[in-house]
Amino acid sequence: QAARDDFLWDLFPEGFQWSTSSEAFKVEGGWAEHGKGETIWDRFTHSGQAFANQTGDLACDSYNKVDYDAYLLRGLLVTTYQFSISWARVFPSGRRGSLSEKGARYYDRLIDALVSSAVRPVVTLHHWDLPQALQDDGGWSNASIIEAFREFADFCFARYGDRVKTWNTFSSPWVISIAGYGTGEHPPGITDPIISSYQVTHNMLKSHAEAWHVYNDKYRQQQGGKVGIALNSDWAEPQDPSRPQDISAAERYLQFMLGWFAHPIFVDGDYPPSLKSQVEQKRQECPQAEPAQLPTFNEIEKKRIRGTADFFGLNHYTSRLVNDTFGGCVPGPRGVGDFQEHIDPAWPLTASEWIRSVPWGLRRLLSFIAAEYTSITKVPIYITGNGMPTQFGGDVFNDTERILFLKSYINEALKAVRLDGVDVRGFTVQSLMDGFEGPQGYSERFGLHYVNFEDPNRPRTPKASAYFYSKDGGLMGRA
Repeated sequence: QAARDDFLWDLFPEGFQWSTSSEAFKVEGGWAEHGKGETIWDRFTHSGQAFANQTGDLACDSYNKVDYDAYLLRGLLVTTYQFSISWARVFPSGRRGSLSEKGARYYDRLIDALVSSAVRPVVTLHHWDLPQALQDDGGWSNASIIEAFREFADFCFARYGDRVKTWNTFSSPWVISIAGYGTGEHPPGITDPIISSYQVTHNMLKSHAEAWHVYNDKYRQQQGGKVGIALNSDWAEPQDPSRPQDISAAERYLQFMLGWFAHPIFVDGDYPPSLKSQVEQKRQECPQAEPAQLPTFNEIEKKRIRGTADFFGLNHYTSRLVNDTFGGCVPGPRGVGDFQEHIDPAWPLTASEWIRSVPWGLRRLLSFIAAEYTSITKVPIYITGNGMPTQFGGDVFNDTERILFLKSYINEALKAVRLDGVDVRGFTVQSLMDGFEGPQGYSERFGLHYVNFEDPNRPRTPKASAYFYSKDGGLMGRA
């Protein structure tokens, strides 16, 4: 354990990308400005479902603060800024015929401000905020959305691809499938873990592949960019490493969370064998009430999906201890997967009950990804999201716990590169500034910059972590 937690003094490779991020619905505001369409998050918050009835209507007002945000990025000395495009801002109804030129122009202004600030734009096509008009037709559970997403991706590549060279199709799609359609904690608030959750992933995987093929066929040669996907995953450590059952259960946890998306894209165009066998086993155990219905890909679809990523993006925040249990006929990952996850009480807390600081989990997860996925397709890994929230209130500027969290996680990424030979090429801190955190509203703060949401001008102020990330990152090889 001492060796595991030792600090490594070394440098990241030349050209390693240091980045920070935001997501459209967390920062933009301007929820109905210039004809922007309603999103499922607008609908969710307007019906009072977030903390203290808060909404993202104005958020950080980034829609009107392009130059301010570019100024913050120059101050951080980052090479890269990852942000997402609001589908409903560009296509208010979700389809191309509804194009809002003013909405599309916002992203031109943002991209141009980044380029003139010597900051590379990394763009996520979809980070959860689906146009409500598409949700009214069933959203991700209706296969017609695949063509709609292809059309949206095509538009974005054509419009912005002369300046944007790195694209994530999706960011943390697992959250959409599980929280949006399984538990219903996120919009669209559907509680159907047996059928919809799996159908949604199925359609997102097909949508992702279609977007990649559009880029590959129409834009790659002239634009020379890369298209990948940002998948979220915890690390799963066996609760008792001496028990083979717990080792298998931890592996299943990873396959159900990460493999569900990564195995089709990076390995063979199909779901992980352990996911398929667990679902089949439950079908036999539970003839009266199957807890999961996993759709199948035909051979043409498998071929269409396999290999559709030029890099592996990883959003990673925390880890779990996992043991083997009998899940019975209960729907959802735990029941179907026959595992249970736990938290070590010694792991440091954050403002979010699900994020504990477990830095060594990142190094182990990166080795798992290299062995399981990127060794097959030979693509690099980018850490597309890592960070922690602090509570709103108290000393908002002196966020020493965030500095410790980032220092530790960045060092584990450095160990993966230097000691394990994993091809990691970038690290993205979540996030540039405090924003609207979904159901938590403004009560959890992820930003390197503090945003005063009481002031209509939404001023941003660097926290101690912003100074750390811009200057002292050098201690960990920030060249």
